[in-house]
Amino acid sequence: MTIYDFTVSGQDGQPISLSNYKDKVLLVVNTATGCGFTPQYDGLQALYDRYQDQGFEILDFPCNQFAGQAPGSAEDINQFCSLNYQTTFPRFAKIKVNGKEADPLYRWLKEQKHDLVGEPIEWNFTKFLIGRKGQVVKRYAPKAEPETIASDIEILL
Repeated sequence: MTIYDFTVSGQDGQPISLSNYKDKVLLVVNTATGCGFTPQYDGLQALYDRYQDQGFEILDFPCNQFAGQAPGSAEDINQFCSLNYQTTFPRFAKIKVNGKEADPLYRWLKEQKHDLVGEPIEWNFTKFLIGRKGQVVKRYAPKAEPETIASDIEILL
């Protein structure tokens, strides 16, 4: 199984196959607009600007499971990120990352790299780096600033 086997919901609720991102290096992040880590959007956008032309994508999954830090509709979240952080990378529908209602994608991600940071997702802005063959390469804690991931991305590109 690879990340390409999953289908997720777009902001509009329509299904999107992650096979659309085949052969790219991916950074999958659960995010929130009202979190202490929200300023990491600046760093994420900087990574995206720097590496997108080389086959890098960031997949942003808003998550409201941690202290209700991602309130509002998909449109509200997208507008907040666009206006405040000028984000241009793909953003999807809100997702649950822990518990019985966790999205299958996040259940799989956690199974792949539970040994590095601990299984459940600790908080918003947990990051998973995916190689071009669709396998999880590394998991980063929420405190990991995006710029510290750059060298790992470069190796995979």
